[in-house]
Amino acid sequence: MGLLKFAGGRVFDPEHGVDGVVQDIFVRDGRIVAAPGSDADIAQEIDCRGRIVMSGAIDMHTHIGGGKVNIARSMLPEDHRGDPLPRTPLTRSSCGYCAPGTLAAGYRYAEMGYTACFEPAVLPVNARQAHMEMGDTPIVDKGGYVMLGSDDFLLRMLAARQDQRAINDYVAWTINAAQAIGVKVVNPGGISAFKFNQRYLDLDEAHRYYQVTPRHILKVLAQAVHDLGVPHPLHVHASNLGLPGNVDTTLATMQAVEGLPLHLTHIQFHSYGAEGDRKFSSGAAQIAEAINANQNITADVGQIMFGQTVTASGDNMTQHRNSGLASPKKFVVMDIECDAGCGVVPFRYRDKNFVNALQWAIGLEIFLLVNDPWRIFLTTDHPNGAPFTSYPHLIKLLMDKSYRKAMLATINPDAAAMSTLGSIDREYSMYEIATMTRAAPARLLGLKDRGHLAPGAAADIVVYRDDKDVEEMFARPQYVFKDGKLVAQDGEIVAVSWGNTHVVRPEYDASIEKQLKPYFDLFHSMRLENFGISDDELCECGHGSKAMPHACRNGRVR
Repeated sequence: MGLLKFAGGRVFDPEHGVDGVVQDIFVRDGRIVAAPGSDADIAQEIDCRGRIVMSGAIDMHTHIGGGKVNIARSMLPEDHRGDPLPRTPLTRSSCGYCAPGTLAAGYRYAEMGYTACFEPAVLPVNARQAHMEMGDTPIVDKGGYVMLGSDDFLLRMLAARQDQRAINDYVAWTINAAQAIGVKVVNPGGISAFKFNQRYLDLDEAHRYYQVTPRHILKVLAQAVHDLGVPHPLHVHASNLGLPGNVDTTLATMQAVEGLPLHLTHIQFHSYGAEGDRKFSSGAAQIAEAINANQNITADVGQIMFGQTVTASGDNMTQHRNSGLASPKKFVVMDIECDAGCGVVPFRYRDKNFVNALQWAIGLEIFLLVNDPWRIFLTTDHPNGAPFTSYPHLIKLLMDKSYRKAMLATINPDAAAMSTLGSIDREYSMYEIATMTRAAPARLLGLKDRGHLAPGAAADIVVYRDDKDVEEMFARPQYVFKDGKLVAQDGEIVAVSWGNTHVVRPEYDASIEKQLKPYFDLFHSMRLENFGISDDELCECGHGSKAMPHACRNGRVR
């Protein structure tokens, strides 16, 4: 291919400290290259003068593949009827707003300038289905975090007090088998404890059967991820999600790993106090202060937005507790292979409801009180807090304090009175938005060729009109390029491609399979030799896409 020139745009590239500098970007064969000589033959020039240029956005926590997502899709036919996407000469028909189909998800992400999305809860035994769904999500790159922490094999290892090295081997084997890029723990031990009729499991409460605590599970898994050199820290859905007073559990969880890197996900749902007449209050200031003080901690927010959505989680304990709040009145709570759970509960967040309004304010407080945009990430925990299509509106709330305060005045007045949001004047800059949606997630995931615009990076490039209405700006980029190819223009898909799958492959001692094989023979519905997913299978799942291995911190790529 010839040389492609993006001419004269205001470039925001936080990975290299570029803050709105007017410069040219050159692309050849899907990669950004150094500026050529003055006599270079430019095959095509994209006029970016007066425009804002960033790398493709990265959603580091979005539920787009796996069993619970399909359950959410199947139980909400009204959602699909209300939001169809018709077939066009370029795109295939799809549907769904709260729980969009694979095709709709890919198209809508690309239309907003997103070029990579990461599914945060891939159950190992269900990893094939997750990869098939992610592979059927067009345009964007994908990756998944494999779920551990309530699986029977690990809990047996902990109960038997097996050493850290053996646990590391099991974790690494599972990452490789599931073709994952990280490790996620959901309500550590709690999914399993729920099956033994425990309805709560706090950080230092022992599992009734295995006699291990969530603190122990977290420390062992965080150590394993660190020892293996996996770039992304242990991705933690902490205990007691949604419960008033859970801020204390969340603060204790930060300390439980004793300085190891830890990523706390959808932290808004874990930042609740129990003050006031309604025994529900904001713990955002305490959470933000703790994140600011502990450099080993990162977090994504899981912002709620008002309106209809569906909550889909591996945390069956929490979802069983929330089932009475379902809107519409239907839900699913189930077990999966005795290794994990699943709960799907439709939900409508209402701005006049005290709890929902305060949840909305708590998320924004966390965004605005955490100082470092490299350690706080823009998510709605799609679709749990809201569909990902609400991101442009969320960005406007962060960048425009007048608009934010006007919105605050419309919510439940008691919730507004209990929030400090109205006293916070901070406005995110364009550079900070580029950091939290591009550079920071790429760095946290170890994606050295994504999230920036320097030579050698993948040519995932987004060109925005410099619009005073930042919601409109981020909703409809002028141009979106994926791997150097124009895929969306002015909010419309103009070409369809298929992204690749990002993985890590930490090393392990293969003798762990001597423990795993008899266990599989006794307890699993799948034979050990059929459990792992090959690169060929990933290619078949992803319309010809391929696995893209990234180095662990020891520098090795398997």
